[in-house]
Formats: sequence, C-alpha cells, structure tokens
Amino acid sequence: MKANEVRKMSGAELETKLQELKKDLFNLRLQHATNQLDNPIRIAEVKKDIARVKTIIREQQLAGR
Repeated sequence: MKANEVRKMSGAELETKLQELKKDLFNLRLQHATNQLDNPIRIAEVKKDIARVKTIIREQQLAGR
C-alpha cells in the first residue's frame, strides 16, 4: 500500500482500513506462533501499513484544526 493511496481515503475509510490491518496482524502473529506462517516478512509489511494509516489519520487531524 502506497501513501498516496492512503491519502485519497476518507476518515471513515481510514478507520476501517486500520481495523482490518490490526486484525490481519493478529492473525499473522497467531499463525507465526503456531508455525503455520508461510511468509514472515508479511508481518513487517502489515506493521508498516498500520504506521502509514496512523500517520495519515494524524495529518488529517492536524490539518482539520
């Protein structure tokens, strides 16, 4: 996911995307703990996506003030 794609989303879309990413991260960690994870790099990718979404949400909050 690119930052430009995230910036085009509305606030509600960003919140739902953040919740989806958090669920994905939970599932990936669960798979990793049970040795069923095929691609461990995916955990880092999801973490970075979460950080991107949170950053854009914060930017929008500051711009709205």
